[in-house]
Amino acid sequence: MTVFVCAGCDAVLSAPVSQVALPVHAHQEWGNGVLLPVLMESGTYAVDPAPWGPPWRRWSEVGEHEAAARGVFAPVYALSYGIPGAIVVAPGDTRGTALIPDRCSGYCCGLDGGDGPNLACERCGRAVATRIDDCSLWQVVWFAPDAVRGLPADEPAARTVGWEVAPTRERQGPPPVDQTGQWSPQWEAAAGAGLAHLLAASSGTPVDVPDGLLWDLFGRALDALLPGGAAPAGAPAKTMAPAGPGLPVPDPAPDIVLVPRHPRTGDPWQPSGTVHAVPLPAEVWAHLAFPRERLPVPATGGLPDGVLRDDPPPMRPWRPLWPDREIFLDTLARLPAVRQPWLRGVYDRVRDRRSYPHLF
Repeated sequence: MTVFVCAGCDAVLSAPVSQVALPVHAHQEWGNGVLLPVLMESGTYAVDPAPWGPPWRRWSEVGEHEAAARGVFAPVYALSYGIPGAIVVAPGDTRGTALIPDRCSGYCCGLDGGDGPNLACERCGRAVATRIDDCSLWQVVWFAPDAVRGLPADEPAARTVGWEVAPTRERQGPPPVDQTGQWSPQWEAAAGAGLAHLLAASSGTPVDVPDGLLWDLFGRALDALLPGGAAPAGAPAKTMAPAGPGLPVPDPAPDIVLVPRHPRTGDPWQPSGTVHAVPLPAEVWAHLAFPRERLPVPATGGLPDGVLRDDPPPMRPWRPLWPDREIFLDTLARLPAVRQPWLRGVYDRVRDRRSYPHLF
């Protein structure tokens, strides 16, 4: 466990927190005027290894070679030259901070962080963090990495050895569809990032996508984005399947496997052999690896295993899933494979907002 303190005066600025993987939707903007919940679970924090925030430099100023050295391989509007390593926590886990009145930019519902750090240490007045809680943004507090430092907390740390904390059938995350039939923003973010990795793994070859949630996540997008579209019956196509802890080894081995990221370290599960691995958030992967119907209300008394209630009917989405466009582009721009002409063409067409309006 870690407690973050002010780098200027050592005042305590957080509750004891333990590190987990950075959520793929940490920087997501979703919907229009939607009040999103808190990003991080209470008692946890994550670190963003990439630079974020000002100063920003346009692609035309940076150039292809300097951008590649910073891990970006396709044109983006601007690159952040901020300090990497920002620390994100739940707003309720902060201590000893106060808002800076002249840095409270936002729209209709709250703070968007557009003016830079808007929280100061109450003891010394040093700007230490940025609170974000405006509509369409996840509610977070980002500690500036040069304004705080972490100290060991006087509490036992949660043990995380190997994959024993990985989600299973009993540890699945929130369902992909809510009670209104709306796809979860986390799932749209996971689809955007996973689609970028999946396209790179395909090498431009059609991919045979199984029915069900896998098709909802990737099927329509692969049909539209791959040069050959969907594979005709009997035509060569790459195969794909989930792989990871708790699953038997597929036989025959698929060409592409979907693997979980460790929920605490963020490291992807490593398959054996030379198959291409596509990493997914562990809670999303668990739904794909251990599919089951989720009952909309608790069922009690007498129904045998495998029998589902049909009143009310199981939750179903009212529209197809739309992969998060910005997360897709950001992920793809950071994959060296995007320099391949066919994949760069996909990137450029998706970046053109007139292309694929039915997908993004």
